[in-house]
Amino acid sequence: MYIYDQYDHKMLSERVAQFRDQTRRYLMGEISDAQFLPLRLQNGLYIQRLAPMLRIAVPYGMLNSTRLRKLSTISRDYDKGYVHVSTRQNIQMNWPLLEEVPDILAELASVEMHAIQTSGNCIRNTTTDQFAGVAPDEHEDPRPYCEIIRQWSTFHPEFAFLPRKFKIAVCGSETDRAAIHAHDIGVELVPNEAGEIELKVLAGGGLGRTPVIGSVICERLDRKHMLSYLEAILRVYNQHGRRDNKFKARIKILVKAMGVEAFRAAVEHEWESLKDGPTTLTDEEFERAAGFFSAPPYLT
Repeated sequence: MYIYDQYDHKMLSERVAQFRDQTRRYLMGEISDAQFLPLRLQNGLYIQRLAPMLRIAVPYGMLNSTRLRKLSTISRDYDKGYVHVSTRQNIQMNWPLLEEVPDILAELASVEMHAIQTSGNCIRNTTTDQFAGVAPDEHEDPRPYCEIIRQWSTFHPEFAFLPRKFKIAVCGSETDRAAIHAHDIGVELVPNEAGEIELKVLAGGGLGRTPVIGSVICERLDRKHMLSYLEAILRVYNQHGRRDNKFKARIKILVKAMGVEAFRAAVEHEWESLKDGPTTLTDEEFERAAGFFSAPPYLT
C-alpha cells in the first residue's frame, strides 16, 4: 500500500485550502467560468450537463479498508450512495454539489487520497498491472517505479499545461496487463543478460477516435535514467504537439506526423542535456520507493 510522506500531507492540505478559496470566489462571481475551468480541472472536477463529476485518484489501483470506507462515507454523504470505477484505476463521483467539493477533498486528504491531476492537460494518474507485487510472471514489482513517477510528475511546473492529457503506464511482468502499448508513454521492465532490470520505453500509443499502438522509442534504458528520458519525451511533445485542435493534440498524432525515427532523434537530442542530471535515480531511491509497499504475509 502506498504511503504519503510529510511533503504529500503538506501539499494536500495546502491544495484543499487553495481550492476552497477558489470555489468560494467562483460562486461569489469573482472568478469567471473561463478562469475557473483550469482551476477545477487541476482538482479533478468536471462540470457536466446535469451535475459536476469528481474523479479521485487511486494510485496503482490499490485501496485499503480505511480508504474504501471513506469512499463509501463520502458517496453516502455527498453523492447518491454509489461511485463508478474507471478503466484507469480511478473512482468517479457523478453527483456532488459544487460548493461541497472542497469538503470532499478534505475528507479524501484525511485518508491520504486526492483528486490532483486526474483531469486537465497534465500527467495523469500513473497506472500498472492490477496484480503488481503478487504476479508469478513478474520480473520486478513495477509499483516503486510508478511511485517515483508520481512524485516527480505531481505539480511538475513544466508539464502542467500540455497540449492534451498525458497517461503513463508501467509493466513489470511477462504479460502486459497494464496495456502499455495503448498509453502516451509505456514503460516495460525487462531483465538483461546479467539479470539487471532495464527499461523498454514506448511512446505514442492511445485509444479514442484514432487508436494507435505505441512505438518503441528506446529498446534498452538504464533504469537510473527513467525520469530524465521521460522528461525528454514530454519536452518534445510539449514543444511540438498541436494546440490548435484538441482531436489532434495527443502525442500519438505527433509521433505519426514526425515519424518514429525523427521523433526518437528529437528525444535523444533533448535527452543529451538532461541525462546524468539531478533527476538521475540511485539504487537508494528505488529502495526508498519500494519501502512504500509491503508484501502480503504469505505462509511459508
